[in-house]
Amino acid sequence: MTVIELHSPAFSDHTFIPGRHGHAGDNISPALEWSNVPDESAELLLLCEDPDAPAGTFLHWLVTGIDPGSSGAPEGRPPRGGHAWQNAFGELGWGGPAPPPGDRAHRYFFRLYALPGPVRLPRHPSADDIHRVADKVALARGTLVGLFQR
Repeated sequence: MTVIELHSPAFSDHTFIPGRHGHAGDNISPALEWSNVPDESAELLLLCEDPDAPAGTFLHWLVTGIDPGSSGAPEGRPPRGGHAWQNAFGELGWGGPAPPPGDRAHRYFFRLYALPGPVRLPRHPSADDIHRVADKVALARGTLVGLFQR
């Protein structure tokens, strides 16, 4: 499977996400950049999840329908053509990191999938729902991990 190169000018892989991107900070999504998307991709799907959340994997961001010709997402905005979904906070779009104070650093997995077409998701999908659907059909994917601690 092709690997999409996914990175952010705000942080490097497995380093700390700046506080202003946190839910208690400015709560703005970090800029993302990507490359190596297969030409046959019909759309991209982006999610950010925290598998270290106390109650199970927490969905911080889900965007579907992203233009496969795009090369990133500007800070504080969804990627071109993208449709933002409700996050696990019950908010539309980005919901920044908010691990419990005093917890060890949580990991935030940004995952970008190149898809051959739209996928069918439940009305309020969990991260597991998204993986179950996207992993079956993905042409390529990329992952970027950020850390956050309060």
